[in-house]
Amino acid sequence: MAQRLATEYVNAILTLSEVQMDQFLRAAEDPLVHSRIKVLDNGGHEIVLEDAAGEEVHLPFDRKKGMYVCELTCRLVNQPLTNMIRKLFVRFKGEGIVNRVYYGFTMIYTYHQGSVRRIVEKTDSGCKLVYEYKNTLQELQHKFLTRDVEREIIRAYDEINRLLDLRIRTRDHERIGEIDQRLRTLSAALFTLEA
Repeated sequence: MAQRLATEYVNAILTLSEVQMDQFLRAAEDPLVHSRIKVLDNGGHEIVLEDAAGEEVHLPFDRKKGMYVCELTCRLVNQPLTNMIRKLFVRFKGEGIVNRVYYGFTMIYTYHQGSVRRIVEKTDSGCKLVYEYKNTLQELQHKFLTRDVEREIIRAYDEINRLLDLRIRTRDHERIGEIDQRLRTLSAALFTLEA
């Protein structure tokens, strides 16, 4: 298995309410990572997390519209601090890009609301999509709500009724055969649409 060299947070954003900020501070307590909190003049906080090896990360939370917003760009190497930030980022629904750097390639993770939405493998030869989230339920709901199928069903019924009226009035057997063929085609299409 490849050894991770570093983890990079690129324009990552955490947005926390007052209650979530308290939960965040409690969640940042860990025997392997020491935390310090600085209260800033504007009501924001700067949380500094440091591991036993001396690697540290500064998390500046600015107050914006009653929320604490942290815009984070950093590079982490040591495992305890990397794990701590990853857990906090996921738990508190972080947004942004996280690069996991390995020798010879980088895995680029795109997060939305704390969930991985896309993974791309980047090498010297290019990029390859590894994973992409698809909201199948939402797509199905959208299709269900789309009225195009219902309109097609209504058009098919109208056409069938018109052809049946025409068939009743027609005396030419060849023309009746054409109408019957068209009716068979429409009923098969209607069966498919209604399924």
